[in-house]
Amino acid sequence: MRHLSSFRLLLPLVAALWLSGCALAPGGHMDYRTETAPLDDLVDIEPITPGLVATLRNDGSQAAAMPASLRAEIDAWTYRIGPGDVLSIIVYDHPELTIPAGAERSAAEAGNQVRNDGTIFYPFIGRVPVAGKTLDEVRELITRRLAAYIFEPQVDVGIAAFRSQKVLVSGAVEQPGSLPVTSVPLTLADAIGQVGGARDNANWHEVILTRDGEEQRLSLYALLRQGDQTQNRLLRDGDVLHVPSAENQAVAVMGQVRTPGNIALGNERLSLTDALARAGGVNEETAQPSGIFVIRGQGEGSDKLATVYQLDIRNATAFTLGSHFPLQPQDVVYVTTAPLARWNRVISLLLPSIRLPGFAGESLSDARDIN
Repeated sequence: MRHLSSFRLLLPLVAALWLSGCALAPGGHMDYRTETAPLDDLVDIEPITPGLVATLRNDGSQAAAMPASLRAEIDAWTYRIGPGDVLSIIVYDHPELTIPAGAERSAAEAGNQVRNDGTIFYPFIGRVPVAGKTLDEVRELITRRLAAYIFEPQVDVGIAAFRSQKVLVSGAVEQPGSLPVTSVPLTLADAIGQVGGARDNANWHEVILTRDGEEQRLSLYALLRQGDQTQNRLLRDGDVLHVPSAENQAVAVMGQVRTPGNIALGNERLSLTDALARAGGVNEETAQPSGIFVIRGQGEGSDKLATVYQLDIRNATAFTLGSHFPLQPQDVVYVTTAPLARWNRVISLLLPSIRLPGFAGESLSDARDIN
């Protein structure tokens, strides 16, 4: 049970992270009292084994077909006219009832705009209520009323300008703004494409769709990079799609590595081995081979403060396991040293200044130099 004794050396760091106000999980909070429960009881430890890696990989997002409910919703989509829309109405063989666009006027300028009360005015038949109706319903209504004045009128109705319904796309996208809802169904993937895509500094892993005051958190990464159509949605009038930036989407690498600091995840996912490599690798002179830990905070409502995963690299082939262990935003990777005295001095340096993100480079550069 050597990993348990190594882990107990890590417990003061977990406490330091928590008590200093570090948010190990977005939105998570737990009151910690040393007199009510030992820290060991609030933390789970799991060795990184082939079985664990297989479980984590199976739990990850993978390509998935569009759900039947979403496909049915898209197939059943029908645009309903609203105030502000501009209709183009043609009555064949009756040019006096059709206002031609001409060379100087666009169809939107020459068409019939729906008034705020949901009506349009049309020759002979006066005001026509059109708001909330489909194009087929408006065509039938106009045809029926014109039949009192014209023998067997042939009517066609189209929309020259979609202005009544909009979706707002904000945040870290190339061209934030509003998109019109049209007769063509608008999905989340379509909307991101129409605004030029997400920026490099966007958080692809948690976009926020707000509808009727309720938020849905979806993964643009899973949708666009992995083909997971379960993350797609059909957008509606009034929806707000926000793509946050990735300031808090970082992994902190600390301890006995050559260049400790924060590694931004952006629109990618890193493995434990990737993170150690980007930190310059493990310092072989001072690191404890069995003391590579990943500290991952638990979500709100959990009775555990964190889960700590341990990788033992005394056998170099263990790096293969690390290359398949996916890191999550706000994970803390810590490589310990062996002597307890050195560990205690490291903790004493960390306690006054530790914070996340942005702390690792400054706090640990001095800690690594302790003799």
